[in-house]
Amino acid sequence: MAKIEKLNRYQLLIESIFFENYTNGVTEFLFARQDIETKADNLNVKLPRNLGDVVYSVRYRTALPAKILETQPDGQEWIIEGAGRAKYRFRLVTTTRVVPRDDLIKIEIPDATPEVIRAYALDDEQALLAIVRYNRLIDTFLGLTSYSLQNHLRTTVKGIGQIEIDELYVGIDKHGCHFMIPVQAKGGKDQIGVVQTTQDIRFVEQRFPDMRCRAISVQFMAGGTVAIFELALQNDAVKVVEERHYQLVPADRLNQTAIRAYRD
Repeated sequence: MAKIEKLNRYQLLIESIFFENYTNGVTEFLFARQDIETKADNLNVKLPRNLGDVVYSVRYRTALPAKILETQPDGQEWIIEGAGRAKYRFRLVTTTRVVPRDDLIKIEIPDATPEVIRAYALDDEQALLAIVRYNRLIDTFLGLTSYSLQNHLRTTVKGIGQIEIDELYVGIDKHGCHFMIPVQAKGGKDQIGVVQTTQDIRFVEQRFPDMRCRAISVQFMAGGTVAIFELALQNDAVKVVEERHYQLVPADRLNQTAIRAYRD
């Protein structure tokens, strides 16, 4: 019950900020983190210690309030993106939904995750990142040799502000070419979004301009299957380049017939 009340509180603040700035025909507008505090005082709403969680929750955990959704033209949706230090931007973009397909084959992979990691992982996102790392799923998916450079990297991007990348890999192909691979992990009800994908790609473009970016999103599916997407930006819209589903199983339970089918 407490979680539901908190999310409603966040939506109330965002809805109030939206309609203070929105007029018919507007496609984007800015607001500041300070506006969240101001609205909280006006509405007598208790704020969380981390003000950024107000924006994060409506980006990834819940839908925007219904009244905001009603202003969206067909085929478009509102997103909230960073616009500099302690600033945000509501912007209308082409509707994008990156969700695992239900018609893809599950590729069986021998499970190399240490049991102690499964026992002590604190949340879905942390567990997912560890599973991807220990099973070298980035290597398998991209066909590269990859190395985890840093996880939960907090940094800034010009024109966006502060961002956090769930995990950053560097990859090398058979020709010796290097790639920068930002990974976003989504567990539970969190959704893969255009905002984080855009931030990850812009970070690589600014910090590593001579390296190709391979933006990856990973997500738990039912039964522990791991869905992996490579994403790219096309005309400011997020597009799926490739999608694969991996099922981790004990080595003695691998389907030998399936292994031969993968080879063929």
